[in-house]
Amino acid sequence: MNQDAFVFGLSIVGLVWYLVLWSISILGCVTARRRYRSRPISPLSRAGAFNSPGVSILRPLKGLDTNLYENLESTFKQEYSNYEIIFSVADENDQALNVVHALMNRYPRVKASVIIGEEVVGVNPKVNNLMRPFRAAANDILWVLDSGVMVDPGTLARSVDVLTGLSTRSGRKVALVHHVPLALVDEPKIGSRLEAAFLNTNHAKMYIAINTVGIDSCVVGKSNLYRRSDIERLNGSLVPIQSQPVSTQEPVKFGLAAFGRFLAEDNMIASALWHELGLRHDLSCDVARNVVGNMSFLDYIWRRVRWIRVRKRMVLAATVLEPFTESIMLCIIGAFACRVLFAIPSSIFVVVHFAAWLCIDLDVYTSIAGRDIGKDGVFFFLLAWMAREILAFPIWLLGIVADDVTWRGRKYTIMKNGEARLCST
Repeated sequence: MNQDAFVFGLSIVGLVWYLVLWSISILGCVTARRRYRSRPISPLSRAGAFNSPGVSILRPLKGLDTNLYENLESTFKQEYSNYEIIFSVADENDQALNVVHALMNRYPRVKASVIIGEEVVGVNPKVNNLMRPFRAAANDILWVLDSGVMVDPGTLARSVDVLTGLSTRSGRKVALVHHVPLALVDEPKIGSRLEAAFLNTNHAKMYIAINTVGIDSCVVGKSNLYRRSDIERLNGSLVPIQSQPVSTQEPVKFGLAAFGRFLAEDNMIASALWHELGLRHDLSCDVARNVVGNMSFLDYIWRRVRWIRVRKRMVLAATVLEPFTESIMLCIIGAFACRVLFAIPSSIFVVVHFAAWLCIDLDVYTSIAGRDIGKDGVFFFLLAWMAREILAFPIWLLGIVADDVTWRGRKYTIMKNGEARLCST
């Protein structure tokens, strides 16, 4: 093969990849417009308790997270007649308890309770914190919400609508309903702005598109609705239940306890529902609002590094390809292909590429936020957006070269299949 043929072939491959990624971006943008710019009122919002499936809302807590009062209060304000709230903390001296008791006194008509004390089943503190409320819940439908999440009053009703629907487009039963994270910035820290620029644009766009295509599981666990009866059939092996061998040696854990060995228990639970039970996920038209708080530049860097290292051990191929889905690397690929195939000057291509990419990201942001950024916020958003795009590849490199992560003050080593080992030092 001569050099010209090789360059031509490489440019064809590059152009195809470029067009595929743009198709995914446009799909995410269009779907965000359709799904999030109109949020209808669910009939369940007005239904009585006897006509609404019971739901137990589980909120694991640890310390005074940013915006904690408002986050927790949003669950007391749900327009739904048949639900309970169970708060759980590992330590009886946890400061979050003061907030919980204040809210329980303010909303005495809402059925709410507190469970103190964890049950250690693995290295994941969130799973350990959830074990007791998971069993104590009065209902089969569980809504697990991180302490950093705030939701709209109609979120539960609309989510139950999706969960109890007949099936997805594939004909498979919906086993999990999740919500796109929406970052809110309340403090003008660079890390906070970078996090918002990432979550509200590229992350949301790809997350929505991947879940629309529905080829495989892709779930973030900030806000998940599922059935306890489904979780109790899982063991985290990702092997279809009918193909799992009968163990004659060490007993296999089933249920929530089986996911205590993973840091990304949310993603693994979703994957297990998909692969072990053959069930599917769906998004409602709601978002999981997350006030970012005081995040420094290094906080942002190490947060992104942590989850790259976790994903690397869970979905290696997708993690390796990740840099080639980012705007700068994709621009290089597209500029090369269009210069070889169509003689388009790279300078013109770069300007058009980034202008279009920014427009798509801004449109996705507007869709999930339900509002424009506003003139006052555009300048800082653009700076954060550009910095996020420039940092994407260096952060990926930093994440790909090691397996150790620090989470909530503890150091872990991520092992095969995403399992974690707590480091002794």
